[in-house]
Amino acid sequence: MKNTKIKNEIVGWIKAFLIAILVAVFLRSFVFATSIVEGDSMYPTLEDGERVIFNKMIYFIGEPARGDIVIIQRPLKNYVKRIVGLPGETIEVKNHTLFINGEASGQEYLSNDSKSLTGNFGPVKVPEQSYFVMGDNRAKSKDSRNGLGFIEKHEIIGRSEIIIFPFSEWSFTR
Repeated sequence: MKNTKIKNEIVGWIKAFLIAILVAVFLRSFVFATSIVEGDSMYPTLEDGERVIFNKMIYFIGEPARGDIVIIQRPLKNYVKRIVGLPGETIEVKNHTLFINGEASGQEYLSNDSKSLTGNFGPVKVPEQSYFVMGDNRAKSKDSRNGLGFIEKHEIIGRSEIIIFPFSEWSFTR
């Protein structure tokens, strides 16, 4: 009787452990994942070495929006950038000001230094099913202006949600 009770207890723990692993694998594969920020292109919003959790499901149920910090998958590495231009929009930077379809954009998330270091660019029209992205540290960012080009929707694999490391920097990204 005692051996049966111990066996049932062990089987119960094994089942719980296996279910936990399956749930974790499902969440990691289809819902959330982590990414490490490399470089200073998103400073001061995100810093080099920070680890973020990104939401992989968000764009299955909705569309990327201006201001979203997204993870872009490319063959050699992933990039973390902010969506600035949506499909069909015209993007231009003139005298350190971003213009979208001829109207100035506030970009509240940028520091005054980043705004002042944004050089002239464009105008360019964002193709359908594509996005225009920039780093928040405009002087040190490889983005749609200078190397990444337009980002197709299928290359966006998620939206950054939370900084989880270092622990002292824990916060939501926006």
